[in-house]
Amino acid sequence: MAILHWGMVGGGDGAFIGDVHRMAARLDGGYQLVAGCFSSDFEITKASAKLLGVQDDRAYSDFRTMAEVESQRKDGVSVVSIVTPNFLHYDNVAAFLNVGIAVICEKPLTVSLLQAQELQALAKKRNTFLAVTYNYVENPMVKVARELVKKGELGELLMVDAYYLQDWLAADIENSDQKQAAWRTDPTKAGRAGCLGDIAIHAYNLVSYLIGYPASSVNARLATFVVGRRVDDHADIQLSYSENILQGRVLASQVMTGHENDLGFRLTGRKATIEWRQEDPNVLWFKPMAAPAQRLTRNGAGYPERLNALCRIPAGHPEGYLEAFANVYKHIRLALSEKDFVYYPNVDQAVKDMAFVEACLQSHHQGNWYEVEAVFNNQ
Repeated sequence: MAILHWGMVGGGDGAFIGDVHRMAARLDGGYQLVAGCFSSDFEITKASAKLLGVQDDRAYSDFRTMAEVESQRKDGVSVVSIVTPNFLHYDNVAAFLNVGIAVICEKPLTVSLLQAQELQALAKKRNTFLAVTYNYVENPMVKVARELVKKGELGELLMVDAYYLQDWLAADIENSDQKQAAWRTDPTKAGRAGCLGDIAIHAYNLVSYLIGYPASSVNARLATFVVGRRVDDHADIQLSYSENILQGRVLASQVMTGHENDLGFRLTGRKATIEWRQEDPNVLWFKPMAAPAQRLTRNGAGYPERLNALCRIPAGHPEGYLEAFANVYKHIRLALSEKDFVYYPNVDQAVKDMAFVEACLQSHHQGNWYEVEAVFNNQ
């Protein structure tokens, strides 16, 4: 296995998501971190580089210099991860695409649909790889769920409910020294969509992956329960699909007391229902009509080898968030080395997800159902 020379923008030492990306890449074993602009503060970048084993001359004061210099080096990075706040993604990603360096970007890809489309066009123009890290679809049991749907084990799909419930923003901690809360609730940094763009997009992406196509229209009700907060912290969204009779719902909240990181789905067909929760990621429930419910577990007998290959330890030993994130990095590495390997989610999926966010904002503003395709005509 060839080791990819890898760089990072953002994610200085101690940054939550930066640490997650580095742990995921180490678990995969196919990446070597050799360069970075880890912070807008060069002193933090230099200190982070030292801790992470990056040479001094490859710790950069700004991302544009990093892109230009690394693209000229014979041993330069072949791929870079963008783990900065949302409002910085567009410029960060564009700088590396323009010099032909593959990009892995945190979600959401940008703060607007228009920006996402521009990056999509740029990646195509430069023939350069662009991926977005929707990590939850890389859980092995989510892959099993997708297989059951594709094989018709659920029958005609009727209902899908996805949810992502948290309580960490139930108080106005953005007004304290909580940096994550501060930028995630600042519309100039996170975009107009708060909870909607932060976690509802994960639940929707999960639904789209399971069934294989996007919603045709949405009916969104957004709420801000914390007084003075400038973005939504709760979203309740109905989904409609023109392809069939399927009806859906996404419920997302960052103010639902008692819920830590409660992401999951329930998908019902005429023959069976499947259920999965991220807080119990090694189990998928399969509940057929007029038969006992079945508790399916990770790395079990009877699964295709390509699914069990996503598991790193034997059945019965728990895997979770980091291992799923490592599968993101594994599939990106394969996509970069095998041109016919299909990676999900790529930039095209990220644009569809941003269209969902924009349609939800329009639906909430107008107080009625809104067709997702309409957002492409109203820019």
